[in-house]
Amino acid sequence: MPVDEDIKKVLIIGSGPIQIGQAAEFDYSGSQACKSLREEGLETVLVNSNPATIQTDMDMADTVYTEPLTAELVAQIIEKEKIDAILPTMGGQTGLNIATELGKLGLLEGIKVIGSDVQTIADVEDRDLFANFMDRLDEPIPKCHAVESVEEALEAVEEIGYPVIVRPAFTLGGTGGGVAHNKEELIEVTTHGLDMSYINQVLIDESVLGWKEIEFEVMRDKNDTCIIVCNMENVDPMGIHTGDSIVVAPIQNLNDEVCQRLRDASIKIIRNLGINGGCNIQFALNPETNEYKIIEVNPRVSRSSALASKATGYPIAKISSKVALGLTLDEIRNDITKETPASFEPSIDYIVVKIPRWPFDKFKGIDRKIGVQMKATGEVMAIGRTYEEAIQKAIRSLDIGLHGFEYLEYTEDNLANPTDERL
Repeated sequence: MPVDEDIKKVLIIGSGPIQIGQAAEFDYSGSQACKSLREEGLETVLVNSNPATIQTDMDMADTVYTEPLTAELVAQIIEKEKIDAILPTMGGQTGLNIATELGKLGLLEGIKVIGSDVQTIADVEDRDLFANFMDRLDEPIPKCHAVESVEEALEAVEEIGYPVIVRPAFTLGGTGGGVAHNKEELIEVTTHGLDMSYINQVLIDESVLGWKEIEFEVMRDKNDTCIIVCNMENVDPMGIHTGDSIVVAPIQNLNDEVCQRLRDASIKIIRNLGINGGCNIQFALNPETNEYKIIEVNPRVSRSSALASKATGYPIAKISSKVALGLTLDEIRNDITKETPASFEPSIDYIVVKIPRWPFDKFKGIDRKIGVQMKATGEVMAIGRTYEEAIQKAIRSLDIGLHGFEYLEYTEDNLANPTDERL
């Protein structure tokens, strides 16, 4: 099917300054989106507040604005450039937040929001709407309550029970979140979380600490064709932010029946959301019973999308941009094979391991414990024929003076309170 003929000029929203949880992955995706849209003959306008990126090079987009990423300024650019559509899914959490605010202010009248529309963004980012959406799909999520005050949080925990996980809405990298084991911790974490949330809302979650964390990268087009680009298994359990976790792809420790259940759930979710493009879905899996619960859905390109793209050779950001315009997966050629369409699921015969890189060598004396709030500022990826080969290569690539595994003495406290040195 042809590209939507009503779309001539597209605004791509960048992710802003480099920060923990939102770094070069989004510069990569935004750059791919600019190239992809221009290949289809569209005029591209990019807005980003960070000039130190590849995507803000003057030859990357037709017009580049280096301006603060606020809804008001973006609205002015939309009016000045006579934008037909905006693509917010390449700018991380920043892009989604701006699109949401523009929608609330009524500034998107006559403007198409492609990839994920404003309602879809709200359904997965607003924790209350997310819970209602999953309930309609009959998909399990941890018992939770969306609250907007400390008093409501205290009421919620009476039903859920301690410990609970506090997760602010509309944030990235676990910003403002934490685990509360008692009333004092709940008050402290909730107060901070409400301050950090874009809409002053946090989710009080039933604890699934210790469960496995599994991720699926899914792609869908307007014909409702869905594929799984990549599945990934976090070596670290729930309770460690996925950005701080060692990740292996494809999944190594689940049987086919469990993988198929998670696959079916992923496709069911993206179809009901109506996303045209890529989507990241995170599961918590009980290692003893194989019961699963949906933890999070990202209706955009994410850190995991960048990893999945590199691991499989499937350019998620590029394909997502074309699909958002109205192209279907079977119309898009695979860049590597040059023959098969993008509707073919990637199949790999090797193992990929990602290990985060922390800045603790530069910041002496800070707490090295890792948890639900991301601290890593980089990562390495290694490929091998076996898991052992891949992880040894990754450890060596960290540039921390190790050539691979070394035996370390450990205590129960080390296991209960993991740090970056847990390997």
